[in-house]
Amino acid sequence: MPPEVLAMRRVAVVAPSPVSMFNLAIPELLFGKVEIDGRPGYEVVICAPEPGPVPTTGGLDLYVRHGLDVVRDADTVLVAGTGLLYTADPRTEAALREAAAAGKRIASLCTGAFSLAQAGLLDGRRATTYWGHAEELRRRHPEVDLCGEVLYVQDGPVLTSSGYAAGIDLCLHLIRTDYGAAVANEVARLALVAPVRPGGQTQFTQTPLPPERGTVCADTRGWAMRNLDKPLTLADLARHAGVSVRTLTRRFHAESGVSPLQWLLHQRVERAKELLETTTLPMDQVARACGLGTADSLRGHLVRRTGLTPSAYRAQFSRLTAPQPGMEPAA
Repeated sequence: MPPEVLAMRRVAVVAPSPVSMFNLAIPELLFGKVEIDGRPGYEVVICAPEPGPVPTTGGLDLYVRHGLDVVRDADTVLVAGTGLLYTADPRTEAALREAAAAGKRIASLCTGAFSLAQAGLLDGRRATTYWGHAEELRRRHPEVDLCGEVLYVQDGPVLTSSGYAAGIDLCLHLIRTDYGAAVANEVARLALVAPVRPGGQTQFTQTPLPPERGTVCADTRGWAMRNLDKPLTLADLARHAGVSVRTLTRRFHAESGVSPLQWLLHQRVERAKELLETTTLPMDQVARACGLGTADSLRGHLVRRTGLTPSAYRAQFSRLTAPQPGMEPAA
């Protein structure tokens, strides 16, 4: 009996106006590299509410041949990011609702999440978008359970990704779901991109503290920064400032927007990240140097902050050009 031949899956990529050219390139690049037994694994069709020239966020026009009728024959509908966030075309909204009612898998890249939200497809669902627009999505659509810092989220048949390269992660996740990890990893290798990253990994944005609004505690903050390797307590900070713990806490919060210990933990984790990026110190030494105590404590705080273990963070963000002798084993 001949082996079963898998049916080719169809992906309809909706191009809202003005569309991100990078977003449009991602599905074609990745899905187009999938081959199963020498046959294409996907057919990718780009469509728009109005076939013809579609403006892009880069100032060019792209000619899109297909209208939204192709959504009806697709297994997956993927909405690309757009520069016009808050006024999704009513025809796109209707097509998305129809696709959802038909049980199709629906996904968005970057700001395409606004189109899904306006169509009501994210109501009560976990979702994400590019971090720079997360607060606006939360404000406009409070019914969405927004996970503002992750790379991508799947909630049932609906998937959303954050910005830029996170769209690559989402598409690789779809390929892995459809055809398995080996196929997804091979596509990643052919496309010269990282293998599938977990969706819960955070978007690597700066997470600064609120701006400082005073200088009364500036000397104490500077002293603490020079002594992060020591087990500083509230009493230590208050003693240096020459005030009571209560007064220090009140003044510190007024100037920094956070408590002294929150500020201190933030600085310790930032110092740990810097050491992981610029040195090959073993994990226990990194933990001691930034005042987190043990490698286990370092791991816990870093995973909560970035979604990565210390070894994974170092592997991804090390600024060293090559592994150095004596580099520590994975933590």
